[in-house]
Amino acid sequence: MVEIFDLGLPFAVVIALWFVSTGLVAMINHRMRQSLGRALIISGICAIVGLSLIALTSNAAATWAVYASFLGGLLIWSWHEISFLTGAVAGSHRDPCPADAVGWRRFSAATMALIHHEIALAMTAGLLLSLAAFTINPTGAYAFALLLVFRLSSKLNIYWGVPNMSDELLPKHLEYLKSYFGPKRLSPILPLSIAAIGGLALYFANGASSAATSAEMVQNALLCCLCSLAALEHIFLAIPFRDSALWQWALDGSTDRTEG
Repeated sequence: MVEIFDLGLPFAVVIALWFVSTGLVAMINHRMRQSLGRALIISGICAIVGLSLIALTSNAAATWAVYASFLGGLLIWSWHEISFLTGAVAGSHRDPCPADAVGWRRFSAATMALIHHEIALAMTAGLLLSLAAFTINPTGAYAFALLLVFRLSSKLNIYWGVPNMSDELLPKHLEYLKSYFGPKRLSPILPLSIAAIGGLALYFANGASSAATSAEMVQNALLCCLCSLAALEHIFLAIPFRDSALWQWALDGSTDRTEG
C-alpha cells in the first residue's frame, strides 16, 4: 500500500523541474535572441540528451530509470520550446491577424501562424509513443504526449478567449501572435478543460495508490503531478494572477525587456 509521503519525492521533482526548466527556457529565449545559433545549439543538446535518456532507460524497470526517462521527455520538450520561442520553428504565417478575419478565416490564419511547430510536436509525440509501445519504461513518451495535449488545450482556450492572459514570457519577436488571442472572457471550454485535466490527475493518482511496484508508483505520481500543474496553469488563465512573476528571475535583464 502506497502512503502519502511516498508521493512526496516524485511531486517535488516535477515541481522543481517545471519551475527551473520554464525559467531556463525563458532566459535562453529572452537573453540569447541576439545569438540564435547558440540558443539552437543549446536546444539541440537538450534533445540529444533527452532522447539518450529515454533510449537508455527504455528497458529498465528501476525507480531511477523512471525519473531519468521523465527528465528525457522534458528535455525533448524544451528543445521544441526553445525552437518555437526563438522563432526558428513557428509557422508559415508571421503577420498579425487581419482585422476583418472572423470564423474559419481567423482560425485558419491562427493555425498557419503555428503550423510548423504543431507538426513538429505531433511527429515527435508519435515517434516517442511508437517506440514506447515496445519498451517497459514509457514514462518519457507519456510525459511528452501529455505536455502536447496540455499545450493544445491552452492554445485553443487562449484563441477562444480567457479572462487572464499572462504573456510576458512571449518574446518581442513573437508579439504578432497576441493578435490571435481571443477576448477576455470566461468561455465554457476553460472550466471543461480544467475538469478534464483534473480527471487525468485523479486517474494517475489512483494508479499510484494501487501500484504493484515502486517504479510503477513513481511513474504514475510523476504524471499525476504533471497533470496537476497543467490544471493549475489553466486555472491561472481564469483568475487575475500573473504567473509570469514566478519566473521574473529569468526575465530580468533580458534584451526584449530592456528594449521594450
